[in-house]
Amino acid sequence: MSDTYPNDLLYTEDHEWARQESKGGNVVTVGISQFAVEQLGDVTQVDLPREGEVLKAHDAFGSVESVKAVSDLFAPVSGKVVKVNTTLRDSPEYVNEDPYDGGWMIQIEVSNPEELKKLMDSATYETFLKENED
Repeated sequence: MSDTYPNDLLYTEDHEWARQESKGGNVVTVGISQFAVEQLGDVTQVDLPREGEVLKAHDAFGSVESVKAVSDLFAPVSGKVVKVNTTLRDSPEYVNEDPYDGGWMIQIEVSNPEELKKLMDSATYETFLKENED
């Protein structure tokens, strides 16, 4: 199951993931997990913030629209948006096809690295999903 939830990512209870771009670096790439993608179904639109916006951990930073629902996206950490995956504007299907690479959403320059310690590793996230199954 580790292919479904890569070990190099950290996860939130809201099903976002964060990948540190360099060891000890302060930039993280953010997207949604395979679980979130499966819950949403076919993604038809992705609404993302502008570069330069400042986010607080757990605040909504955008939304994903699918054939089933519109879901808010929540920042896993606080910081400034330094890059946005603009490809998703025209090709939101990348979120479904490749949620951990081509379907990434934003990059955040982390303002409080301590917040990363509050996120779950892949094993903890899988346990969280099992414990919260309907």
